[in-house]
Amino acid sequence: MINSAYSSFFKELSSNNHKEWFHANKKRYEADVKKPFLHLLEDLLPTLTSWDENIFSDPKKALFRINRDIRFSKDKSPYNTIMKAGFSAGGRKSELPGYYLGIDAENVHVGGGLFMIKPPELKKVRTSIAKNPDTFLSIVESKSFTSNFGRLKGEKAKRLDKELMNGANRTDLIFNKQFYAMAEFPLEPFYESKKLVDEILDHFKAIKPLNSYLQEALI
Repeated sequence: MINSAYSSFFKELSSNNHKEWFHANKKRYEADVKKPFLHLLEDLLPTLTSWDENIFSDPKKALFRINRDIRFSKDKSPYNTIMKAGFSAGGRKSELPGYYLGIDAENVHVGGGLFMIKPPELKKVRTSIAKNPDTFLSIVESKSFTSNFGRLKGEKAKRLDKELMNGANRTDLIFNKQFYAMAEFPLEPFYESKKLVDEILDHFKAIKPLNSYLQEALI
């Protein structure tokens, strides 16, 4: 289980984000960070795969690498200071609706929805919203969704196709270029606790109706 050693590693990495330190502490990373994080994913996956049989059951296929892609970044720090996982049909980098988990030294980040949407798929989602805004709003304004995530997130476009403007009169969320939710809560109260799995799944359950809606809109 994740414990204080997990947090200690990332706190130290934040101050020593270079290859020499990481290689000298790689055994700590494997034992205190990667291993318990993968065990957590293993505990989450049976529920997630029961919701969507197309989600891979192998936790390693949900895990993002700790190495950062620094090719186009001004920050040349080679390592992420957070463990991340993505669960969706097609794997962690899929462009289909899914669930996200990230755990850094202090906080657990949970969310889901659609982060990356190409123009054809974006138009499908917006068209679905425009046809019946109340169905969409019943999901993102539900007590379960708002109590866990607040308001739906995503960058917004300044313009919208004319045929979609009726939907805009009902909700400005149709201008979104992304449709996702994100929340965070402190990690420390869940050290060595099986309740962490339940807390994460409670958040995922709250976002499940949104993912189902988005998945249907993309068909």
